[in-house]
Amino acid sequence: MTFNTNIKTFAALGTGVIGSGWIARALANGLDVIAWDPAPNAQAQLVERIRKCWPALVANGLKPGASPTRLRFVATVEECVKDADFIQESAPETLALKIDLHARVTAAARPDVLIGSSTSGLLPSEFYAHAKNPERCLVGHPFNPVYLLPLVEVVGGAKTSPEAIQAAIAFYKSLGMKPLHVRKEVPGFIADRLLEAQWREALHLVNDGVATTGEIDDAIRYGAGIRWSFMGSFLIYTLAGGDAGMRHFMSQFGPALKLPWTKLVAPELTDALIDRVVEGTEVQLGTHSIADLERYRDDCLMAVQEAVRATKIKHGISLDE
Repeated sequence: MTFNTNIKTFAALGTGVIGSGWIARALANGLDVIAWDPAPNAQAQLVERIRKCWPALVANGLKPGASPTRLRFVATVEECVKDADFIQESAPETLALKIDLHARVTAAARPDVLIGSSTSGLLPSEFYAHAKNPERCLVGHPFNPVYLLPLVEVVGGAKTSPEAIQAAIAFYKSLGMKPLHVRKEVPGFIADRLLEAQWREALHLVNDGVATTGEIDDAIRYGAGIRWSFMGSFLIYTLAGGDAGMRHFMSQFGPALKLPWTKLVAPELTDALIDRVVEGTEVQLGTHSIADLERYRDDCLMAVQEAVRATKIKHGISLDE
C-alpha cells in the first residue's frame, strides 16, 4: 500500500507534556496542527505550553512558515483526524483507552494516513487490535522535551507494513528527529529499558543510604552523562579497550559482570524511600522553580547538541552518525 507522504497537516491527539511537545515541533517545522484533548482547560494549557517553549524553538531555528497561529483546537476525535496527513496519538498509558481511541481514529482518518502512538511501553499489536487498516499503524515514541530532543523510537506491530515504518521514519526525519527502528516489539522498547535499569539502581543507592539524589545526579552529569551525549556505551567501552578495542575490553572487564554490584529488582517503594527521594530533589531544586529549570534544561540541550554538531564537522564525522 502507498502511504501519504505529502504531509502539511499534523493531527495531535492528547496535549499534555508529550502531546504539546509534538505540537510545538510540528509548528516549528511549518506544519498546520489540529489538536484534540478532552481534559478540562486543555486548550488554554496547550497555548501556555507553546508560549513557554517557543523562544527555545526560535533560538533553535524555525522552518519557513512556522507559527503558533497555525494551531487549531477541535472538539472531537473525528474532527481532529479527518483532514490530517499524519496523526500522532499521545493519550494516557491505558490499554483499553488506546484500543477504543484507535478504533475511532482509524475509522475517521483517510486510509493512507500514517498513525503513530507516543506510548512508552504498551505494544502496538495490542492497542491497534481493533484498528482499521492496521498496516499504517505504529509507535513513534519520543523523549521529553519532544520539541528539542531528536530521538524517536519507531516500532511496528504484527500487522504494520515495512513501507509504513519507512514512511514514518522519513516523516520524523523531516521534523529534524533521529528515528530509531526497534526491530522487535518488547515492553519499554530500547531507551526506556536502559533508563529503567539505571533508575532502579539509583533508588537502591538512595534507599541504602549510599548517596543522596543530588550526588547520584552528579555521578551521571559529571561522568558518564557527558560522554553518553556524543558516543554512547558501546563505542566508549571500545575506546576503553585501547588499540585492541572491544575484544580487549570484554576480556579485561567482562568477569566483573558476575560480581553482585547491581540489584535489578526495584526496591520496595516505602514511605521512607519516597520521602527521602522527594526531600533530596527539593534540595536540588533550591530556590529555582520548575519553569526556571525547564528553561535551563532547554538551553543546555541546545548547547550540547550544537557543540556535538560543530565537533562532528571539525572531525569529518557525518551528522547522521
